[in-house]
Amino acid sequence: MAEVKKENWFKRTWGKVCKYFRELRSELKKVVWPTPQQVLKNTLVVAVCVLIVGVFIWLFDFVAEIGVTALISAFH
Repeated sequence: MAEVKKENWFKRTWGKVCKYFRELRSELKKVVWPTPQQVLKNTLVVAVCVLIVGVFIWLFDFVAEIGVTALISAFH
């Protein structure tokens, strides 16, 4: 039987890398990119949500600090 020679490691690896980038390019063509107005709107929504959650965490921390301080002073 004739032996089938495998391509060397560099050719196999280079072929896989090229295939990866070809597939990446074809997938990126399918992406529907947002408009600048959509990006701005989404960014503002995220910023507002972060601020709201931050305020709730700050309020909880403030109330918890007052409660712990009151407990410590009550039993001190």
